[in-house]
Amino acid sequence: MKSLDGIKFAEMVQMGAHNLSQNANYVDSLNVFPVPDGDTGTNMNLSMTSGAKETESNVGKHIGKTAQSLSKGLLMGARGNSGVILSQLFRGFGKAIEKDSEIDAIQFANAFQAGVDTAYKAVMKPVEGTILTVAREAAAKAVEVAQDEDSIIAVMEAVVSEGKNSLDRTPDLLPVLKEVGVVDSGGQGLLFVYEGFLASLKGEALPAKNDASLDDLISAEHHRAQDFMSTEDIEFGYCTEIMVRLEQEKEPFDEAKFREELNVMGDSLLVVSDDEIAKVHIHSETPGAVLAAGQKYGSLIKIKVDNMREQHSAIVNEQPNLASVPKKQEKHPYAVVTIAMGEGIAELLRSIGASYVIEGGQTMNPSTEDIVKAVREVNAERVIILPNNKNIIMAAEQAVELLDIEAAVVPTKTIPQGMAAILAFNPEASVADNKDGMTNAFAHVQTGQVTFAVRDTTIDGVEIRKDDYMALAEGKIILSTPKMLDAAQKVVTQLVDEDSEIITIIYGEDATEAEANELASFIEQNYPDAEVEIVEGKQSLYPFILSIE
Repeated sequence: MKSLDGIKFAEMVQMGAHNLSQNANYVDSLNVFPVPDGDTGTNMNLSMTSGAKETESNVGKHIGKTAQSLSKGLLMGARGNSGVILSQLFRGFGKAIEKDSEIDAIQFANAFQAGVDTAYKAVMKPVEGTILTVAREAAAKAVEVAQDEDSIIAVMEAVVSEGKNSLDRTPDLLPVLKEVGVVDSGGQGLLFVYEGFLASLKGEALPAKNDASLDDLISAEHHRAQDFMSTEDIEFGYCTEIMVRLEQEKEPFDEAKFREELNVMGDSLLVVSDDEIAKVHIHSETPGAVLAAGQKYGSLIKIKVDNMREQHSAIVNEQPNLASVPKKQEKHPYAVVTIAMGEGIAELLRSIGASYVIEGGQTMNPSTEDIVKAVREVNAERVIILPNNKNIIMAAEQAVELLDIEAAVVPTKTIPQGMAAILAFNPEASVADNKDGMTNAFAHVQTGQVTFAVRDTTIDGVEIRKDDYMALAEGKIILSTPKMLDAAQKVVTQLVDEDSEIITIIYGEDATEAEANELASFIEQNYPDAEVEIVEGKQSLYPFILSIE
């Protein structure tokens, strides 16, 4: 293959997204931190699915336009740091070829390199041994191979091969990976995408580890599509799915050939197969022809044909009329948009000045699009955004780039930092001055947390057992113990001193008011000069969050 057009690239994207989707749980399992936030695979999968959906909706022969669609979808759907970096990799990739209808091997390799350059610029302090390293070394190998090879497949093979080698080296670059005995989760997620690309180019099947994930992907894409199209815009009206049991006495099965044969019958094509089964999803005007194509290779053991025009019409008619939609809020001069997990914490943040609280945090990071929508809904002329989680900061910063109003991110990493920042907000100050003032304010707050371990491991010399409670002081694990209050008291003794003035105990779903009172008594006995406040945060995963000022 000497050149690559938009249609083939769109197929690669679908296969890459599918492969990542199948393996998202495995990627989640590689997160080294034993707290229950192993969501890299989930975030990357949701980000890539958004990109694949946008690509599918705008597929065409012009690869530059197809790549722009992928970039747009990824940008809006980006969640978590790895999802945002993934979006930047393909933002640079798409930018490099935006004017090209087809690309050759050198342009293909250079596009990977352009993606890496864009991603590195987007990260303030790049850390080697992560997804960035895997992307960089894979792209460098692609550029090297393209000097002597004019085959697109050869370049993609180099990307995957070097990506694997690079991933294997990540524990040598990040000691925490070596300590726990895993490779980098984000790098692994990216490699799954690249492996999907290569399988698509070579017409090879990926292991069908979980058929349900393909169904989920198709379902998600269908539901999202209903929001953005009119019934009359549906070009191919029948959603057709078949499963074929391959038979030796029939025509020898060739997935690439089969995909090419189906490709002219419609769009939204997905084909997965193994030695025994081939599964097809396609939107077509001729579902009978799709069935006949499958029968050449074996028996049809599952058939589903839906009239999407009828379905879409029914969905549209179920939508509330405009008169029942609440009117947009009056324009506000200033707003603080923040992110929090737990109804009680959300109430607390609103009570001290937050204009809008997006539900999210550990294990459920909001996407760039979620943040953009929230800011637009609050309808203010200027906005300050508080992520309250290190894994949401990049998505928030990406959201600021997409907004057409003055906005800034104050990079809070915890709820206590967010609380301190809100209290320092000055509605009379500029966005820049507020960003400085609020950043200075949260720098003086310390955060303690108690959560539970999701795996056995050892980090920083602390032996951790699954389901034990862990004490975290400023994000560092300092104790693992079967007793929740022992962990909470360890946090207090680590962070509180004679200069501490206000200690706020935020207890979650897994702690009781009595346990919070017991912890407060411990603080009052040992630090009589400190003022103690108790808040029912109703947050999950963290029985206690402590703010120490």
